[in-house]
Amino acid sequence: MTTPTVLLDVASALATEAGRLIIEGRAQARVALTKSSDVDVVTQMDIAAERLLRERLAELRPDDGVLGEEGDDVVGTSGITWVVDPIDGTVNYLYGIPHFSVSVAAVSGPPDPRRWTVEAGAVMDGSGVLWTAARGEGAWRDGEPLRRDDAPDLDRTLVATGFQYVAERRALQGQVVAALLPQVRDIRRLGSASVDLVHVAAGLVDAYYEQGLHPWDFAAGALIASEAGVRVAGMDGGPADGDMLIAAMPEAWERLRDVLAEAGARPF
Repeated sequence: MTTPTVLLDVASALATEAGRLIIEGRAQARVALTKSSDVDVVTQMDIAAERLLRERLAELRPDDGVLGEEGDDVVGTSGITWVVDPIDGTVNYLYGIPHFSVSVAAVSGPPDPRRWTVEAGAVMDGSGVLWTAARGEGAWRDGEPLRRDDAPDLDRTLVATGFQYVAERRALQGQVVAALLPQVRDIRRLGSASVDLVHVAAGLVDAYYEQGLHPWDFAAGALIASEAGVRVAGMDGGPADGDMLIAAMPEAWERLRDVLAEAGARPF
């Protein structure tokens, strides 16, 4: 029987293996191609790490599907799909800024963030810390239980966010940040959605929001945050998706959502 714990063992092993690959190869990182814009880059290590993840999944879970950032989707027959991001925070990685990660999640149901159930997730960050969670079983940082209990008032909330690579979208996101900034403690832009989400889980930042994310950006991190007691949802209170993801403690979530709505945050 495939349980969240069994899937977590696989996710943890793969995130660790790919994480070590990219950390050891960072000094040799070079741009291989660009995607949505000239500043949205892919390095040869993104490609190498995703190849490793796909090869290992073909060995360990041959009947499962795969949804990844850099390769073709694989449709499985088991009802489980692996949602993988070989390097989340590629620009940081290229510059040697340690806020990047490998993200590996196992989901059941359709590979659609508004319809799937995330069963297990693992994120290895650029410092080699492994963040993990299994549905209904809790979250961990390097094997130590991870749980948040409270949230500050909005004016003392440290909020993380991120921006798109397309200039027109970045301009709109900048307007939202400008309206939000006077109402919170401060803003942080670390450059990796997975890292932002696990930092919310650990209380290293109080909350996080972002528009325009892809499923592989947040699948594992969202489960880790949720299992640590954080509410992760879209603007309408339903599942997070590419339109909006807001992660905050339950007692603070609606206050942040309302401020973002007043600031003009809307689907692109």
